[in-house]
Amino acid sequence: MNMRALSILRSDQKRPAFGADQVLRTITFIVLVILSCILLFPLAWMLSTSLKLPSDVFTIPIQWFPHPIAWDNYAHAVQDFPFWAFLGNTLFYCISDTILVVASSAISAYAFARLRWRGREVVFVIMLATMMIPFPATMIPTYLIFKWLGWLNSFKPLILPDLTASPFYVFLLRQFFMTIPNELSEAAFVDGASHLRVFWQIMLPLAKPALLVVAIFTFTSDWNNFLGPLIYLNDQSKYTLALGLQWFQGSQWHGAHYELMMAAALLMTLPMVVLFFVAQKYFVQGITMTGSKG
Repeated sequence: MNMRALSILRSDQKRPAFGADQVLRTITFIVLVILSCILLFPLAWMLSTSLKLPSDVFTIPIQWFPHPIAWDNYAHAVQDFPFWAFLGNTLFYCISDTILVVASSAISAYAFARLRWRGREVVFVIMLATMMIPFPATMIPTYLIFKWLGWLNSFKPLILPDLTASPFYVFLLRQFFMTIPNELSEAAFVDGASHLRVFWQIMLPLAKPALLVVAIFTFTSDWNNFLGPLIYLNDQSKYTLALGLQWFQGSQWHGAHYELMMAAALLMTLPMVVLFFVAQKYFVQGITMTGSKG
């Protein structure tokens, strides 16, 4: 009996204070809910404004639930704003650029992770150092080069430079390739496989989570890219959605119609929200696995 009482006493000493975990979880949950509400506030405001009549946009107190609901705002926004043409331009730009970035970054990452060549580490450090160069420092020289090449007012300056790969994505994929056991590629080399075959049939299938992360990052960045199209695209028929929204806002007859601008902005934002929820699982998996080995 004494030994049993002693064991119970020791177990009680090791047990945390009653309710401490529950209190910590409750506080964490409350903080996360508050932060989520703050982050979702602009989206809620956009949705509410897009469904209001023009006379209800700036009413005080704020009318979060419009009455009546003006569903026609979305139809007017799409009709008065060349939404589908701009959407086609955006998809062409985003898909083309995403394919080039994923392909070039994967090839470069494989070279840094698995190929042995003199000066590899030095070149890798120099490549990472280019990430510290701010875009405004290279914007004008790059513009002059593309002007000399005659690429202005086209998608070439926005897509073709990504053939040289992106340093951040190269680093991301290199870290993932280094987590793949060397025995897999060595066994393939013993069977007579070349580096190209090992890269295509072994590395890429195993690196699908990391490749999907790179694709999501690139597609999202291109979808929201405003400065690039603003610099290089002059013809309105080639505008992307990000640039087209700015044109829609500055047009004479829609300058004060905030409900139409919010409807158009929400239509542009919706695909990114859907993409995040669809690819959330693979996104988290790829981010987690890319940093597991240095």
